[in-house]
Amino acid sequence: MEVLRPTLITIGGRVYRKNPVQERARQLEEEEGCYAGPGDCADEPCDAFVVEETEKGFQCRVEVPSPLYKYIIGKKGETKKRLEAETRTSISIPKPGVEGEIVITGQQRGGVISARTRIDVLLDSFRKKQPFTHFLSLALNQPHVQEKFLQFKEEVLEKCSKDHGISSSLFQNPAKLHLTLGTLVLLNEQEVQRACDLLQQCKEDFVDQITGGKPLTVEVAGVEYMNDDPAMMDVLYAKVHMKDGSDKLQVVADQLVERFVASGLMLHEWDRVKLHATVMNTLFRKDPGGAEERSNAVTGKSSFKEREAFNGRNILKLFENFSFGEVQLDAVLLSQRFSSDASGYYGTAGRLCL
Repeated sequence: MEVLRPTLITIGGRVYRKNPVQERARQLEEEEGCYAGPGDCADEPCDAFVVEETEKGFQCRVEVPSPLYKYIIGKKGETKKRLEAETRTSISIPKPGVEGEIVITGQQRGGVISARTRIDVLLDSFRKKQPFTHFLSLALNQPHVQEKFLQFKEEVLEKCSKDHGISSSLFQNPAKLHLTLGTLVLLNEQEVQRACDLLQQCKEDFVDQITGGKPLTVEVAGVEYMNDDPAMMDVLYAKVHMKDGSDKLQVVADQLVERFVASGLMLHEWDRVKLHATVMNTLFRKDPGGAEERSNAVTGKSSFKEREAFNGRNILKLFENFSFGEVQLDAVLLSQRFSSDASGYYGTAGRLCL
């Protein structure tokens, strides 16, 4: 690591210097769920914490979703005990399942800050390992698009069924056709509300200015893939572009993701959002209801070996310009994973009306 130009990471709006860690220590932390010690988390904040002075010393409150308490407690309470001993603080954690604040108290302000810093880094590490719970989406499940999709499915099975790996189980649920802008890990109602509030703030700050307060008309046409070998596909996408040839949708998508990443609600994965809709996915073999794939390795780790690729070369040739139809996009939705509403689409926790 460059000593004078260290790597910086942003957690909850604060910036930290990232010190190098030993891979073995990281593996132990992952396997046992225990705190790895001061060498791994000796970062100091680059800006101030809110630390209150009390009659007995100092205290700091940390908002933490209850599913993450266990990572602060550790195996048999070892993480919490070690944090308290090394920072000379007392850490009060609500009971499991009870939403509340973790309270750090100590006689020395520096000790409280050190404990808070280590807790934030620890939580950020484990939050990244959580499967995503919600995602920002644009629905493409209008009736005429569903009809064209079913036509596409029928023709693929008719013309390409002899190609390796092709089967009806690969196809998306037509009621769940969508564009994914980005995924989120929202672990309690407070975090869901934060995401909803941020959506509305984005509408006021830039979305209406870009769209002119009108829905965006897009055309869903053509198919593409992203891996190197079309004979060994895992996912096939339908391409989506603005009907008028503008980049309004791309700009809205990129700025939304940028804002959500800056807020800490979303992880940075790509420099720009890829505008595509999944139509075939080998993950669907095990989840015919319409699985949602995450593009990073966190959730793909366990399922990767189970996937059976398919030969998509003929699909690319025969359906290169297949039109699924035009769609008026009138809302960005905060969609809940593994849920369905009355229409068959994902349950909606919040929306930004275009």
